[in-house]
Amino acid sequence: MQARQYDPSTVMTITGEVTSVHDVGYQGVHLLVQTDQETVEVHLGPNWYLEAAGFTVATGDRIEVTGSRIDQSGTPNLIAAQVKSGDQVLILRDANGLPMWRGRGQSAR
Repeated sequence: MQARQYDPSTVMTITGEVTSVHDVGYQGVHLLVQTDQETVEVHLGPNWYLEAAGFTVATGDRIEVTGSRIDQSGTPNLIAAQVKSGDQVLILRDANGLPMWRGRGQSAR
């Protein structure tokens, strides 16, 4: 469902501190990130994909996230395409928002 919400025309990059990490089951891992201006809910992807990539993120980490901004019920959300945490970089979606885990880790053609 989130790939359909991903809008390449709304792609932006935010930087901030992770204030919480939640695995919300089939909806994947979500973060709350406090930027200088606001708190943004960031939608990453399934926990198994992050684990397979060896990517970890925890409360207190400073991260940079690039993704498509959407508003859900007036709350700012970002569907992440790429996340940088320290020297870790995780690619989650292609330029059209298709998940990298689709088709066993390959984006759809």
